[in-house]
Amino acid sequence: MMTNLVQFPRLGLELEIDRVAFTLGNMNIYWYGIIIAAGLLLALAFAFHYAADFGVDADRLVDVVLVGTVCAIVCARAYYVAFAPFKYDSIWDMINLRDGGIAIYGAVIGAAVFGGLACKWRKVPVLPTFDLVAMGFFIGQGMGRWGNFFNQEAFGTNTNSLFGMYSRSTHEYLAQWQSTLAEQGVMVDPSMPVHPTFLYESVWCFVGFFALWAFMKKRRYNGQIALLYAVWYGAGRFWIEGLRTDSLLIPGVGLRVSQVVALVGVVAGLVLLIVLGRKYKNVPFQVQLAVSGDALKQARAAGLTDAQVASIAGKLPAGASHAAFAAQTAQIAQTNWAARAAALEEENAPAEETAPKEENAPETAEQPEASDE
Repeated sequence: MMTNLVQFPRLGLELEIDRVAFTLGNMNIYWYGIIIAAGLLLALAFAFHYAADFGVDADRLVDVVLVGTVCAIVCARAYYVAFAPFKYDSIWDMINLRDGGIAIYGAVIGAAVFGGLACKWRKVPVLPTFDLVAMGFFIGQGMGRWGNFFNQEAFGTNTNSLFGMYSRSTHEYLAQWQSTLAEQGVMVDPSMPVHPTFLYESVWCFVGFFALWAFMKKRRYNGQIALLYAVWYGAGRFWIEGLRTDSLLIPGVGLRVSQVVALVGVVAGLVLLIVLGRKYKNVPFQVQLAVSGDALKQARAAGLTDAQVASIAGKLPAGASHAAFAAQTAQIAQTNWAARAAALEEENAPAEETAPKEENAPETAEQPEASDE
């Protein structure tokens, strides 16, 4: 089933949607994949644009993004497969993403672990990168959830609210899982509208993104934005997940795994925000400006240490404008590191010592003239 008549009865809206955007030869290209890709590209565009404001070198960030993105997709799928309420028939079914089945929290965990390792490998500051990527996640997630709309998935239980949604897909899914959901204490009526939880999460993520964007220049320490992401997204995901009918469950426990992860993220994030907020309350936050990989190689070849390079590059207040960060970063890229190394060496060279002249030194006695005797 590729097409669906999606109805929002209380809004008086009817939309006929097709899961397939277009066809290439015998291959269907789905809206789900296009929307996910568009969200990823927008997130990357934001990250590369504001990399300088976080003291992150955009060139080296490319490698981190490549590693993080691939591992995020793999972990998102692995997370889903691990907690799926059914068994896969083959390895191919497990890795086949074209039928959907990825978990956001799996992607976040994969990106954090392997992206962090990539930061260490490429000498990119970890916490500023996490701050930058967290904002990108909000963009990607906010857009990506609309892929669920085209697939008519990730919806919730019945509702009479203004945004209640009904389609053939929601009817068929609830009819298939009605008895299973009843065993879990969730009663549903397939003929009634459902919560469009994908919409709720999309709006929640976009609100979070704009809030963090407005707060970006007011941050007090590296990692603060990443913690705020964990708290904001976790709080929203906790209550939204409670509405859903397709939640992944922890085997043998029956708890919704995303709610557990969300709750842990919220509690841990709040504790760290309180502790670090007190620690950095009255400390002006300065951003160490980024030095490109090529510039760092030139500086090292000139005999400069990484600490000396950082000192020469300098810092800017976190609240400085994007234009100021861009201009200063461009100036760093044009630095003549050999000349700076020579000047630094000359500045630190010890002054040439000269022997002091003794004052009041006795004069040499004149020799008496020789006698004729």
